[in-house]
Amino acid sequence: MRRALRAHGIDVQLCASELVTNVIRHVGEGVPVTVRVWPEEGGRVRLGVTDPDPRALPVLVAAAGAEAESGRGLALLDALAVRWGVEQEAGHKTVWCELFTDAEAVAEAVAVTGTATPKTPERPGRRRRSAGALGHSSARS
Repeated sequence: MRRALRAHGIDVQLCASELVTNVIRHVGEGVPVTVRVWPEEGGRVRLGVTDPDPRALPVLVAAAGAEAESGRGLALLDALAVRWGVEQEAGHKTVWCELFTDAEAVAEAVAVTGTATPKTPERPGRRRRSAGALGHSSARS
């Protein structure tokens, strides 16, 4: 998967790896997964990982302990992504994120907003704090 996504940059590869790992850990090994990447406006790319379990939802954990062996994947995705969320449909869900892939777009966002994150109300990982794990019923969109 990382080789197939190499042209999209290391951040896209890392986020895809984290999202697919979550499917394997929380939905099951051998579960069919679809990974899609497409361009968005403003020098961003959208990554979507679809699996067949619409009930196992990602939850951003407040903080993983220093000795914890897991629990940092969504925090990492949240730190790298412009925004992210979940689209639930009958029979499947897609966890998606948008990332900058264009250095000029990042520089422009910093010049306009003072941060690499554009002003948008859609920062679901930033709005609510969760203390749960994947599989609880807390949805983000």
